[in-house]
Amino acid sequence: MTGNIFLVGMMGAGKTTVGRLLAKHLHKTFHDSDHEIERRTGVNIPLIFEIEGEAGFRARETAVIDDLAKLDDIVLATGGGAVLSPHNRETLSRDGAVVYLRATPDDLWARTRHDKSRPLLQTPDPHAKLRELFRQRDPLYRAIADIVIDTGKQSVHGLIHRLEKELALL
Repeated sequence: MTGNIFLVGMMGAGKTTVGRLLAKHLHKTFHDSDHEIERRTGVNIPLIFEIEGEAGFRARETAVIDDLAKLDDIVLATGGGAVLSPHNRETLSRDGAVVYLRATPDDLWARTRHDKSRPLLQTPDPHAKLRELFRQRDPLYRAIADIVIDTGKQSVHGLIHRLEKELALL
């Protein structure tokens, strides 16, 4: 497949892991918007949230997505909340194929529960927070997705194989 592929989905859905492998298989360049924000600022995302709040982080995220979406033949793993911005949704829809890596809140909880680097989960009930975020974001992911892939319990290689088949149909 030619052109850009943008991966969207909740934190813990596997966007970075799948994105790296997919880019390798398709001979594309891999980018991760969160990693790019950290590279540009020189600090980690939890510190950006602490200093600038979520609004400051989201502004940086939009600038990074704008820049990366202009590149050619990339696979981009976006942050879980990137779809909250109508501007980001429009950019992603316009500039590439959008793949929603869908995982249930329970699967996401199993994958993220020991990860202290996720600012939105630093709450008294992070499992409930994941369910709430999923309820808010799932319709936004679906609205811009060209492909929805349930990540479930399958292996990353199995997921990549399914995704390559789906992308070939676009």
